[in-house]
Amino acid sequence: MKKLLLVAAVSVALSGCATDDPNQKAKTGALIGAVSGALLGGAINDHKAGYMIGAVAGAAAGAGIGTYMDNQQREMEEALAAEQAAHDIEVKRLKDESLKIDISSEVSFDFGSASLKAAFMPTLQKVSDILSRYPQTIIHVVGHTDSVGSESYNMELSRKRAQSVVDYFASQGVSPNRLITVGRGESQPRATNETEAGRQLNRRVELYVKPVIEGQESEAYQTPQGY
Repeated sequence: MKKLLLVAAVSVALSGCATDDPNQKAKTGALIGAVSGALLGGAINDHKAGYMIGAVAGAAAGAGIGTYMDNQQREMEEALAAEQAAHDIEVKRLKDESLKIDISSEVSFDFGSASLKAAFMPTLQKVSDILSRYPQTIIHVVGHTDSVGSESYNMELSRKRAQSVVDYFASQGVSPNRLITVGRGESQPRATNETEAGRQLNRRVELYVKPVIEGQESEAYQTPQGY
């Protein structure tokens, strides 16, 4: 029924467009994209949140997604130049056009805590400002820990840390419907847990900023398994 109502809404809206409106094509495309996204959201997760995710994200044409992500990457790198120089954050471009942002837990969280450090919030503010300007993306926030403590404790800590980042982004105006929280605990170490240097590398939060590409929409909602 929800899908039928969405289709009906499109039909009514399109019939009301002035035929001599020079912007009609663009308006029509935007409307169709939003409703198609809503239908996609329902297919992925058939409840209210699923429809909201799809409707908010819409979809970007594949031909222009490279430039779209180029611009976002450039803004990220410029805004986070100091953090990258200090090795607190790393920005990478992946083969699927996604952006991956690695955040060291040493600068973002106290040991064993899921509360964001106040000193790190200005950095997250820069990231959230840019994410807000590029709405045709889904942001996966993935938490990781070292192996100190029990596996269940580390899984919960990683999830809570990821949720803290998600909550901050939402508080700064990034739509919650674009944000996905994932905890991976100690299951995906980047280095050995036998040394402090290795454990420090393993304590991290990763952001995957995935574009919603027309015709490949479902891929944006799939959290990468790790790079």
